[in-house]
Amino acid sequence: MGFVETVSKLTNELVASYARVGGINHLDGKNLPSKRAVTAITCDLLRLLFPGFFDEKPLPSSEIKVATAELLDSTLGALEDEIRKALEYHPPEGLPKKNITTAAHNLTLEFLGSLPRVREILQTDVEAAYNGDPAAMSQEEVIVSYPFVEAIAVQRLGHELYLKGVPLIPRIMTEWAHSRSGMEIHPGAQIGSHFFVDHCTGTVVGETAIIGDRVKIYHGVTLGAKSTAHVEELRGKKRHPTIEDRVTIYPGATILGGDTVIGEGSTIGGNVFLMESVAPNSIVLYNAPDARVFNKADRKKKSSVDFQI
Repeated sequence: MGFVETVSKLTNELVASYARVGGINHLDGKNLPSKRAVTAITCDLLRLLFPGFFDEKPLPSSEIKVATAELLDSTLGALEDEIRKALEYHPPEGLPKKNITTAAHNLTLEFLGSLPRVREILQTDVEAAYNGDPAAMSQEEVIVSYPFVEAIAVQRLGHELYLKGVPLIPRIMTEWAHSRSGMEIHPGAQIGSHFFVDHCTGTVVGETAIIGDRVKIYHGVTLGAKSTAHVEELRGKKRHPTIEDRVTIYPGATILGGDTVIGEGSTIGGNVFLMESVAPNSIVLYNAPDARVFNKADRKKKSSVDFQI
């Protein structure tokens, strides 16, 4: 069989599969946002958030205004196109189709206007990483080498778009960061200041999780839902835990449930499995088959309790 005949045969077989297995086709529908374009936009947004860190050439302060204006202009146009596609795919309730282009433009401007505020909270995340890891030699090292920085920066960007009701794009952004960092943070998660995830790998933070200020998490932690049965009933409901201020969660811990609250100042030990709330200032240790919960003040009086992680 010649080359032309081979290609023709393969084409016929593949097109036949398109008809037979239709659930993973998107033909004759609205043009979806491009994963490749959204990835490129996300990289440019990181350049805007961290000028000089994600650029291949030096960026003198004397050129920062011109460079920023050029990058903002190109990002605005590219992002507006992708947001328009997303709105055409899933228009917000009450938005006439004729107004989608205007809505995409306005949403893009509002989003780009949030970048200074996003930068302010990212500064606290970088500080938390530097102050929370004795291996970090400088904040510059944290920004250029810690996968956490990209993960949380992209999540905070995606969260802004998520709050504005932009479909698809926030998840494309955070899943790109997931593939690079090993950590999955849903763009819907609400995360306070001075957040730090050490090592990142395998950590999952669900859509409706709420995380307070100055929370430190290690690798392999899951903030998840108790159940994904009856999915339609769960959409839009609080399914993931609330982590209050100044909580530390050690590797491998699993905390589940929308009603589960980890009280401020608590420490969750490695490999702990929790589906119930914990009072403030508690220490929770793994002790098969159950977890052991101590009040931190009481534990200081009990030298018999050996807490090592």
